[in-house]
Amino acid sequence: MTNLSTPLARQPQITTGDEIAASLHVAIIMDGNGRWAQKRGLPRTMGHYYGAEAARKVVRAAGETGVTHLTLFGFSSENWRRPKREVDYLMSLLRGYLRKDVMSLHENRVRLRVIGDRAGLPADIVGLIGEAETLTAHNSGLNLTIALNYGGRADITAGVRHLAEEVAAGRLDPSAIDEDMVAAALPSAEIPDPDLLIRTSGEQRVSNFLLWQMAYAEMLFVEQYWPDFSGEDLAAALVEFKRRDRRFGGTV
Repeated sequence: MTNLSTPLARQPQITTGDEIAASLHVAIIMDGNGRWAQKRGLPRTMGHYYGAEAARKVVRAAGETGVTHLTLFGFSSENWRRPKREVDYLMSLLRGYLRKDVMSLHENRVRLRVIGDRAGLPADIVGLIGEAETLTAHNSGLNLTIALNYGGRADITAGVRHLAEEVAAGRLDPSAIDEDMVAAALPSAEIPDPDLLIRTSGEQRVSNFLLWQMAYAEMLFVEQYWPDFSGEDLAAALVEFKRRDRRFGGTV
């Protein structure tokens, strides 16, 4: 397991001590499905199938290990560049998840949110997302967020555009804009900043994921491909996270 902790720029919404015990946000870049399949002589689509199974296991485990918020990078705005057959299969997996798993999430009090540009998704998937969010909106268990057709730069750009429109309309003084106001203007503003980012497959980059929100996240890069990642691995990651000394730019 390879670790890297990089504090960047912003006072986090979640701090230490009792507050962390009450709220813990884990964000995961689920990487390596295709390579997992190729290593086994299987088509890449099978890697995505087993990757979806791994996601189900991790969602179940998250609520059992003290995680209050779990954000999964399901499909980036750059993933449209993949072969059409692969993209179509990913969309079919997403449809299946939204049709078959949402009731189970609801019964387990999971609240589901989706962030990203819905305008770029198929219309039936957008409808299923809306139904799932409405059904689970008042649940008080795990807060599950799935990033679909999402890009961190686009998220920030949308927030800045909104503030610019407010300034142009005379409703906002530019000198009043601060970090909290920018954060509140982001389309993803409803979710707190991540405490821990996990990326599987050994790659060590954030890939345009939650760029503003990741300012003080602890980062953990693991060698496993995503289909091999389990609830036990999530628990081990949380043990590592709790060992970290999170100073947020303060003194040693």
